[in-house]
Amino acid sequence: MKTVTAGQLKDMLHGGGEIALLDVREAGQFGESHLLFATPLPYSRLELDITTLVPRRSVRIVLCDDGASGVAALAAGRLQALGYEDTALLEGGNPSWSAAGYGLYKGVNVPSKAFGELVEHEYGTPRITAQELARMKAAGEDLVILDGRPYSEYNRMNIPGGICCPNAELPYRVSSMVGNPKTKIIVNCAGRTRSILGAQTLINFGVPNPVYALENGTQGWVLADFELERGASRKYPEKVDEAVLPALRVAANSLMERHGAGTVTAKDVAAWLRDPGRSTYLLDVRTPEEFAAGSLPGAVHAPGGQLVQATDQWVGVRNARIVLIDGEDVRAPVVASWLRQLGCDAYALAGGIRSGLKGRPAAKPRLPVLPGVSAADLKRALDARACPVFDLGASMAFRKAHIPGSRWSIRPRLAAAARNTKGAVVLAADDADVARLAATDLIEAGMKDVKLLDGGITAWNRAGYPTESSSDTPPDAECIDYLFFVHDRHAGKRAAMRQYLAWETGLIAQLDEQDRNAFRVGATRR
Repeated sequence: MKTVTAGQLKDMLHGGGEIALLDVREAGQFGESHLLFATPLPYSRLELDITTLVPRRSVRIVLCDDGASGVAALAAGRLQALGYEDTALLEGGNPSWSAAGYGLYKGVNVPSKAFGELVEHEYGTPRITAQELARMKAAGEDLVILDGRPYSEYNRMNIPGGICCPNAELPYRVSSMVGNPKTKIIVNCAGRTRSILGAQTLINFGVPNPVYALENGTQGWVLADFELERGASRKYPEKVDEAVLPALRVAANSLMERHGAGTVTAKDVAAWLRDPGRSTYLLDVRTPEEFAAGSLPGAVHAPGGQLVQATDQWVGVRNARIVLIDGEDVRAPVVASWLRQLGCDAYALAGGIRSGLKGRPAAKPRLPVLPGVSAADLKRALDARACPVFDLGASMAFRKAHIPGSRWSIRPRLAAAARNTKGAVVLAADDADVARLAATDLIEAGMKDVKLLDGGITAWNRAGYPTESSSDTPPDAECIDYLFFVHDRHAGKRAAMRQYLAWETGLIAQLDEQDRNAFRVGATRR
């Protein structure tokens, strides 16, 4: 198996060529410590997600792990079998990176989170505290609170009176929501990044209103001892007045060009997609409802605000081409302006969904066909203690409710967990493809009698069979799919909120000079 040293990898990451650096550990492990520009691709989902994250099979790939588990080598074998030609391992894993004097990072979406902090620092994004916002509201000031998160997040909890308007929708829809140019606009998210980026988006776009980011978002609101609203349904208007679109397009294109981005034709993108030497992503930045109503063949849905604040969820290859798609030539140019500053090679597709471009949908992996077992048959087998059952769902979901007698496991550990079991092994998971991937490892380990619970845990519940809970099983140390550091803040734990906010604000100080220079915040085309 080919390997690269930490020093070689550092040069590759900043050398300008395409490279996919993939950390194949599970989400909880990745979030505890990883390389700055590593893309998380858990081994439990490897074949399901690789063709979307890394569409070109001849691109350079470096895989990393903890240096001891061997999961990177296992993943390399899987990728080579899928036709990925240039695959290497980071020699010694992440510990070797640290030993070479390079930084490891905690958390998720770290490049985008660090970018948000750099944006605030470089642009001087105006902000107000929770206490200041509360005073403004109490005084009856003319203001509107726009929540820059997706509707699902907003609906769970929001600043009282806030209206859901995800960041990419802000420049497109704000004129339909705020008629008075003197109305103060406050943009918030759950923490910092989307508050900063949303507010600065409106400022960069040239709206005449005073615009502010709510410092520390909903977490700052809670830490200031204010109550959040829950279950709110206020939302941006679905339609935008056609009369304002020409001016919006001019502002969007001016902003895009200011940062060295531009439009690209469908003909050019079609040629890019045929280019064996470069990777090209087609990302539809519109709302979920618009995407569901129809998009271009081969396009992947990546809501623009989320794409900027979590780029590594959609783009696994550094220095690849990113083509952005919208329906009105406003949102894609604005998102392109941010991705350029993130260091990405981003373009807006001229004509968007009306361009006629035909991309290639990502190939689906071949998965083993497993014999099914019904919930009723599994219940009888469990009553007779005739078979082991492994639950391959989320560890926290297992704690809340699972089939009595089942054990929780996850793909990189399943073969070892099932090694000494007797009888047919039954896998239970609401995502059947995740179970089929895990079955591949069991079958290769010599366990030929592997079955799948038809309909997963949902079918068990629908049949009316009992479940049981286990507050500390699996124990925290085994929940490698779950990052407590991030999730505890949403459970109302104030210490976790403070820790998270301190993590975000401390990211800039962790960047070395090379990594800092990978971003182009505020840079304009000369």
